[in-house]
Amino acid sequence: MNGAAKLNVKAGDKVKVISGKDKGKEGVILKSLPAKERVIVEGVNVVKKHAKPTQENPQGGILNEEAAIHVSNVMLIDPKSGEPTRVGYKVEDGKKVRVAKKSGEVIDK
Repeated sequence: MNGAAKLNVKAGDKVKVISGKDKGKEGVILKSLPAKERVIVEGVNVVKKHAKPTQENPQGGILNEEAAIHVSNVMLIDPKSGEPTRVGYKVEDGKKVRVAKKSGEVIDK
């Protein structure tokens, strides 16, 4: 896809992983990468990274860190029911806001 993709999730959103090795896990989005259609979720898709010794980390060694997963593998959690939901959009007071399809609850406060 050329250009930035339209993601319906943002950094700080609570999501549930719906497919892959971490299916069923929940976490908060730490970072959104719209150009690559990927997100980094806290505690999900943890990989081992080999780090050379640096000023900040003089020991070096093997670190655990979250890797990006495709945005299609996560679903936003409905703030009202706590279940995964799809995202719709609605205009309120001249502002476009995200709405949970299951409960109709506004996600953007």
